[in-house]
Amino acid sequence: MKSSFSELGINAPILKSITELNITIPTEIQEKTIPVLLNKKEDFVGLAKTGTGKTAAFGLPLIQMIDAEKEHIQALIIVPTRELGHQIFKAMQTFAKYSPKIVIASTCGGIPIKPQIEQLLSPTHILIATPGRLIDLIQRKAVQLDQTNLLVIDEADEMVSILKESLDEIVSNLPKKRRTFLFSATMPGAIKQLIQNYMSKSIIELSVDLKINGNNEIDHQYVVVEPIEKLDVLMHFLLSKEGQQGIIFCKTKAAVNKLAKNLAINRFSSGALHGSLTQPIRDRIMEQFRNGHINLLIATDLVARGIDIVDLSFVVNYHLPDVPDAYIHRSGRTGRAGAKGVAITILQKEEIKDLELFQAELGLNFKKYIKPDSKSLEDNHLYLWSKQIFKTKPNQSISPDLKEKIKTIFHHLTKDELIEKLIANVYSLNNKEQS
Repeated sequence: MKSSFSELGINAPILKSITELNITIPTEIQEKTIPVLLNKKEDFVGLAKTGTGKTAAFGLPLIQMIDAEKEHIQALIIVPTRELGHQIFKAMQTFAKYSPKIVIASTCGGIPIKPQIEQLLSPTHILIATPGRLIDLIQRKAVQLDQTNLLVIDEADEMVSILKESLDEIVSNLPKKRRTFLFSATMPGAIKQLIQNYMSKSIIELSVDLKINGNNEIDHQYVVVEPIEKLDVLMHFLLSKEGQQGIIFCKTKAAVNKLAKNLAINRFSSGALHGSLTQPIRDRIMEQFRNGHINLLIATDLVARGIDIVDLSFVVNYHLPDVPDAYIHRSGRTGRAGAKGVAITILQKEEIKDLELFQAELGLNFKKYIKPDSKSLEDNHLYLWSKQIFKTKPNQSISPDLKEKIKTIFHHLTKDELIEKLIANVYSLNNKEQS
């Protein structure tokens, strides 16, 4: 039987705030982590996949460990992306709703630095930051970390390359006597090296549900296509999920932009998300997605961190990720909170061997998604064409006289007859193009 948050040692003000959020039963990572952080003195490494509740696992005890009477930064949380930083900031503020003396600040890149500098002039207890922006603030002497005794590195495996370059400078500004909590979905060699270099020899390590096959709610599928078929097969799949929300992953920003353009042309409700977009644009797209105004996000791996939406129905790997670890992160976006999810990977023949390696390393069983035949794809195009017609705005530049002549040609047709003729015309044009 699971413990309650009260039994784990969480105090009354925090219990009140999480109860209002309907957070009543701890997840496994929370149940194992919270007592350790509250009651032990050692450094801590927590391994758990995306979506298992890591933010509350470190966030709740972190708030409880703050001495609100001291006005300096006591806890620093380093995150790989602005989106994740914003998500954690909002969560922490909510957790501390009934701990009003505790001040939490976020300093992530992509937005003006001046307001962040001004904010840090006031007493701050918990700071959430991306590495680049934090170093900028350190170099400007706008942030003081010499009394910060708690360091959290979240999603460490997603920022190994960033941390290699920046952690030396960040850590040099922290007290040598501190506690470090590191959270990651995977444990590549670079993370082990990071632990060895920056954490004490006395470490408590916990692993929870590390392999993705621990989540039986995700249906892992794949389909093998020719390059020319890729977009058509994707759109066929998306139409089968019409009205549902999902994320499509691409390897590069250029690929994200190209796919977003093609989906927009075919009237799919989508938005592109990558690192070159300004923060206000990224925030606007995420707000549209969260509010259900768009159904699809086309994203690169890194910026997708911080997307925590429970009702995602599916994930599409439009490009196979480079390593199995990345597949864990991508697939973990769906099938959350007991809901069913689908993760489908669109492959070319030469990539089958890579998928087989993923399957062996992750202990997964990928089911074959039956590729639609040419007739189904052709019907798909017709359906998309009809949506384009429906959403096309009238052309006001055509003269009224010409419009009247055209109306005269069609005036004796019923709506059904007109639709039949339009469909027949489209089929005829398509056949001519193919021949």
